[in-house]
Parts: sequence; C-alpha cells; structure tokens
Amino acid sequence: MFSVAQGSLLSVSAPAGAGWASPPIKRGCDLLANSQHGCLQSRRAQIHQQINRELRVRTGAENLYRATSNARVRETVALELSYVNSSLQLLKEELEGLDGNVDADHEGITVPMIPLGLKETKQLDWATPLKELISGHFGEDSASYEAEIRELEDLRQAMRTPSRSEAGLELLTAYYNQLCFQEARFVSPARSLGLLFHWYDSLTGVPAQQRALAFEKGSVLFNIGALHTQIGARQDRSCPEGTSCAVEAFQRAAGAFSLLRENFSHAPSPDMSPASLSMLEQLMTAQAQECVFEGLLLQAPVAPHDCLAQLHLAQEAAQVAAEYRLVHQTMAQPPVQDYVPFPWTTLVHVKAEYFRALAHYHAALALCDGAPVAEAELPALEQIFLGLPASSEPRGPALPQEQEDRRKLGKAHLKRAILGQEEALRLHAVCRALRRVDLLQVVLAQALRRSLAKYSELDLEDDFCEAAEAPDVRPKTQRRPEGRAPSFSRVKVADIFHRLGPLSVFSAKNRWRLAGPIHVARGEGGFGFTLRGDAPVLIAAVVPGGRAAAAGLKEGDYIVSVNGQPCRWWKHADVVAQLKGVGDEGVSLQVLTLLPGGDRRPALGALLRSQKERGWETPGPAQASPRPLLGWNRKAKRGKAGRRLSPLPSRPAPPSTQQPGVPTALPPI
Repeated sequence: MFSVAQGSLLSVSAPAGAGWASPPIKRGCDLLANSQHGCLQSRRAQIHQQINRELRVRTGAENLYRATSNARVRETVALELSYVNSSLQLLKEELEGLDGNVDADHEGITVPMIPLGLKETKQLDWATPLKELISGHFGEDSASYEAEIRELEDLRQAMRTPSRSEAGLELLTAYYNQLCFQEARFVSPARSLGLLFHWYDSLTGVPAQQRALAFEKGSVLFNIGALHTQIGARQDRSCPEGTSCAVEAFQRAAGAFSLLRENFSHAPSPDMSPASLSMLEQLMTAQAQECVFEGLLLQAPVAPHDCLAQLHLAQEAAQVAAEYRLVHQTMAQPPVQDYVPFPWTTLVHVKAEYFRALAHYHAALALCDGAPVAEAELPALEQIFLGLPASSEPRGPALPQEQEDRRKLGKAHLKRAILGQEEALRLHAVCRALRRVDLLQVVLAQALRRSLAKYSELDLEDDFCEAAEAPDVRPKTQRRPEGRAPSFSRVKVADIFHRLGPLSVFSAKNRWRLAGPIHVARGEGGFGFTLRGDAPVLIAAVVPGGRAAAAGLKEGDYIVSVNGQPCRWWKHADVVAQLKGVGDEGVSLQVLTLLPGGDRRPALGALLRSQKERGWETPGPAQASPRPLLGWNRKAKRGKAGRRLSPLPSRPAPPSTQQPGVPTALPPI
C-alpha cells in the first residue's frame, strides 16, 4: 500500500557548498525524462529542437485562437493546433523510443498498443488567492502559511511531469487528494478561489480555461487514466507477468475514464467530453482484452492437434476483433471522428481485421490438424462455428467429421484468414504514421506468411472443387476485463492547511466570530457547562446562573483555545483533562460562534460523521486521504446506488446534538 504523509515525499536537494539551491524533486517526478545522454544524443538534440519549434508554433496559434472572434479563423486555428499537437506527440514518442533504446526480439513480437498523451498545463500561482482567503476569511496571519502554500505549489509543479511508473501515479493521486481537501476548505457556492486553470486538450492541443477547481481535478483524473495507458503500453508482453500488468493498467485506465464520464458533463475540452471518454473507455477495454488473449497464448503452448484448445483460442481472438470493431465504429462517428488522431482509427481497424483473421487461422488448425472429435463434443463445436444455443436445433449444415471435409472447411477458414491479413497489411500501408511502426508490419507479415504456408500444405493439385464460404467464429472469452476505478485511498495524504483547523468548522462555507479570551472561574459546581465532541470540542449546554453563563459562554460555541494553547484539534478527553487541572484561579478560554448564512452542508457534523463511517479520519498530522468530492458539473445519478464517488453529506444537526464517539449525557464541568 502506498503511503504519502505530509512532507514525506522523497526529495533530492542541492549538495552542500554547491553555491546554488533548487527546489526539491518530488518522488514520481521525472524532470530529466527527455534529456538523457547516450550514443544517440545528436538525434535527441534534433528532436528537442523540433519540439521547441512546434511549441512556438502552438503558442502563436493559441494566442490567435484567444484573440480572434471570427468563427472561421477559430476553426482554422483549431485545425492547425490539432496538427501541431499530433506532431508533438509523434516527436515525443520517437524521443521515448530513443531513450528506451530497446531492441525487439522478433521471435516474441507483440502488436503495439495505443497510449494516451497527458494533458499539459501552465504554472499556477496559488499564493495570492490563498493568502487573501487565509487573512480575510480565516482571520489568520497569511505570512505564517507561506511554507504550506509553497508545498502545494511544489506538488502541482511536480505532477506536471510524472514518471511513467507507480511513483508517477502516486504523485498524481496525492495531488488529486490534496485538491479534495482544498475544495472542501477554500471553495463555497458563493466564493471561488479566483484562479484560472489552464489546460491543453490531449487530442487536439486546443487550450481550455476555467475558474472551477473541479476542472483542475477532472484534468488530473484524466492524466491518471492517461498515465495508466502509458504504463500498460510499456509492459513487456512477451511474458505472463507483463501481460497481467498490462491488463491491470488498461483496466485502471478504463475505470478512470468511466469515472470521469459519469461524474462530469459539459467539459470545456473535447478530450473530456462524454463521447470522447466513452471512446477511450472502449479502447482501453479492447486493449485489455487483447492482453488477455496474449496471456492465454503464453500460459501453455497449445499443440496443433488439440482441437478444443485451438477453437477456444479462435473464440478469444474473435472476441478481441469484436471489441476493436466496436471501438472503430465509435471512432468513425461524429463528433469523435473530428478530433481523434487518424493513426488511432487506422490501427484499431488494422487490429480488428488482424484478430478476425487470427480467429479463422486457429479454427483452421483445429479442423485440419486436430484429432477427431467425440460425438459428445459436437454441440460445443457447432456453438463455436454456427453460433447456436446448446438446446437449439441446427439451422445449418452440421460440422464435417470426415477428414477430407474437415480439410476443405479448414482451407476455407485459411482463405478468410489470408484475406483478412492482406486487408490489415493494406490498411497499415495506407497510413503514413503506421508505416513507421516496423513492429506492426513484422507481426502482420509473419501472420500472413504462416497462413500462406499452411494453405499451401492443404492445397492439393487435383483439388478443383471451390471451397465453401467459412462461417464466422463466435466471439467468446473466459475473462472479460472490466474497468476498475482508481484507488485514491491507497495514497494517504494529510491536509496541507490542517493548521487552520478541522474542516467541519474552518472552511470557506462557514462564517464565524471569535470571542475571548474569556475568563471563567471555578464555582462549587464546576465551571457550569457541558462539553461534547472532538476537534473542536463543543459546548453542548450551559447551566443557567452558573459561572460559564455569567462569563458569556453560550450553547453551541466551540472551544478553540485553553489558557492560550490552541485546541482546535484536541479530543474531548484532552480538553476535559486540561480543565480539571485548573485551580481556583479559573481558566481563560477562546471560543468560536458560527454565524447564520454560511453553507454548512458539506462541512459540519455530517461531514465528520461521513468521514468516520467511511473509515477515514478528520485530517490531522497523519491522516488518510478523503474520497474525492467531484463537484464540477456533476451529473445527478441518484437512481444508481453507489455510482457517485462521494455524495455530499446531509445537512448537519444543530450543535447541541450528540457527536460521534461521545456519550449522550455528560455531567457539567
């Protein structure tokens, strides 16, 4: 389990006496990913120059896009930005290939996957709006919180360049959890942070801006899914461990995009639109299904004479082809077809044809090389080829049992396999970007040569009969991958601004008045009030005519200081112990009174109860992260139980009600 406490991220600082100082490098941040030195440094330098040139072009196009109001000009600039972004993606992929410098083993070549590029963002200044809120709304000295603000800025700066590893995912998740804390503390329905969040579209490169903090959260969640796709695409799928890791990564990616699609709408950028997210979810599920098929091939080599094993592989390949056909249909529909990269659409089409041909190839091996099938297994075979239910009567010709008839049907399947592989090669040659992917061409060419060799074995000189049309292979899989939502609770963080006090009270959604110090003397019956709750402790009742009532304390006040010691995070027992230790001289208290007009729905007692019911505590020095609160254009899905990430808690009860973990009746102090 990952665990990231406040200030515990690994960092690398400048050596002592070096004469310079640099900010610490967060664990999971890969600032040097594109500047590694090696034998191909000259080519790397050329790619860097091209990337810088494309970035300058993108900056100019972006300025023109924002400056003009002409619809035709904006459309032309958006198209140019799409081309620039595609060029940047290809250059970055080429640079990554040079940095990896991996020599492919042509005996264990796998079909390349489609990774998704990360959304890029500009540097953000948190200091000005946060200092205004801390000094204006919270009544604190904003200068004393410069370390916390700097920590938040460093975390955001690091998450802009996450490493393609579990550490990079941990970094993005830690920042996402911090955004949940900051949204709960600093954002209210009547007040925003005043920050302008600037993100580039991952598919088109068109800039999008919005002042909602939830746009920042949604973009980070998108990058979590995109990083999962990159991790899955980089796995070595020539071994079972690699295929398993790739399946897991693509499932996590599909889950992240599904979560984003179900909780956000009216996205300001095409890559986060419902249509685009649905396409990405389907694509990642299809790639996970492909990895499942590859894992079955690696588990145990299937002998050609094992008829049923070959037929099961044929069904698995047909399932992969069906998944990719569905993705291709989605990519070909507007509005997705307007901004999805053309190489993606072509590669998905190539894979659909390739795996359908592979299904026919394995079916041919089962028919031609497989041992005779027992009569009891015939219904299962008819289901595979004819797609008939087990209890139905055959609607077509029964599968042949004679060796010669099996050879002819196998030959027909090989013919369909060859036609499909030739079509896949043709589609590969049409796309200029795919022609550069040598591994894909090698895979397709190897499959075609293998099918042609098998066909030549079956093609007899005196065979003048025209082979019948081979039936389709029915798709079926032993394991259908499902999207898995990111596990935010695995990365535990503490609220950076926990010094401001518990979120149940000290948030922008509440208004309060501080009173004190108030001196309360001890009487014969004690101080004359009853306490309840934790962090902060609540004055549940005041004895009429007692010392507390005379000093001006009221029911519903929160104790925030005892004899000058801040006690916002103290538990009930700690405050009681401190008061019991006071002598006849009395105690000096500072109390907080909540004012009407604040929106207390997401922050007070119900949030506290919601936290404890979910198993994560109020943010303290070493606390678990909250479940995400997605609030930007959230779709209402009350009809589906359990689909929303973290529903807003109900309105809290009055301050005099019982707090969690405290007895109903407490004697006055």
